[in-house]
Amino acid sequence: MGRITSFADLIGIIKDKASQGKAALVSSNPKGKSLSFHLSVLRATTHDPSTPPGYRHLNVLLSAGTGSRATAASAVEAVMERLHTTGDACAALKSLIIVHHIVKHGRFILQDQLSVFPASGGRNYLKLSGFRDEKSPLMWELSSWVRWYGLYLEHLLSTSRVMGFFVSSTSSTTHKDEYEDMVSSLTNTDLLRELDALVGLLQEACKIPDIPSCGGGKPLADKIIRLVGEDYVSSVNELYTRLNEFKERSNTLSFGDRVELVCALKRLESRKERLSEIWCGNWKRSWLDKFWSLVSEVKGVIGGLEDAYEQIEKTIVGIGRREKGYESARFSDRLVIGYGDDTVSFSSGRFSNVGRFNYPVEHCVVQTTLNVL
Repeated sequence: MGRITSFADLIGIIKDKASQGKAALVSSNPKGKSLSFHLSVLRATTHDPSTPPGYRHLNVLLSAGTGSRATAASAVEAVMERLHTTGDACAALKSLIIVHHIVKHGRFILQDQLSVFPASGGRNYLKLSGFRDEKSPLMWELSSWVRWYGLYLEHLLSTSRVMGFFVSSTSSTTHKDEYEDMVSSLTNTDLLRELDALVGLLQEACKIPDIPSCGGGKPLADKIIRLVGEDYVSSVNELYTRLNEFKERSNTLSFGDRVELVCALKRLESRKERLSEIWCGNWKRSWLDKFWSLVSEVKGVIGGLEDAYEQIEKTIVGIGRREKGYESARFSDRLVIGYGDDTVSFSSGRFSNVGRFNYPVEHCVVQTTLNVL
């Protein structure tokens, strides 16, 4: 536990002890056994800015994925209740870190409960856009992290719905050949939709706030930066495979598809410097150089549009992206499969000479998805 530096810190410690004590009494009652998750959440989301959630408490919550759907729902409900009832920036950030861990390391049943909470879903369902903690200058700075991190995780969940699997999840792996065949079986519309979602996720990642200058919040910020950086690796891997597929299809793309692809690549390139500034130091430079080289190559092979960027942008001004109704409907277009041995194979030789771009990190895995026709 961090050093007590103010009366507010002391109050936070007292609140933590009182909440945990109450939860311990309730969870010890056989009738309140499911509330043991609330105790783990409280212990993982203390008011101390110097300690991210401990792995012991995270593992207790992740273990809910090995039980029934009701058990998984209880764990997710405990996390969301803490997130929506706390006014403390540290507790809110730690709750969001737990959500991120569920996305990355939770089993499918736990991830599924997270993705449908609440049942209505919708934009900003984490409800943190107006979060403010004014107890101290540090809490004020961390409040901006809460607002951004909540929005980023909403983008991550939204992107995962578009992709049909949880981006950067370690809960399932798919063989390389099966994955490549799956991508080659997608329509141009599906590929563009996924590309657009992945680029949007990276754009949101680039809005990460500066490290708190007041001191004390750096451990939390560093933890979040590492988690989002792992998503960055996974997103680049997914983009690389899809860009290779577009390169293969360059001669068959319609003008409209080319316009969408060009605009997505421009959005991606506009964030190149910011992405390199935040995360480039964490991985090999040659890995990123290879990716950006492919981006430039795809722009070249689609042909005829390099000099027409400005005209294309003027053409689409006022038209906007697809309507919201279409965007919401697309979430149900994909069925997630590929857990355990229940995988679906596709026959395709398109990727015989093009391998998946895969940076060697443990969490960079994919899941097979099936387009529902």
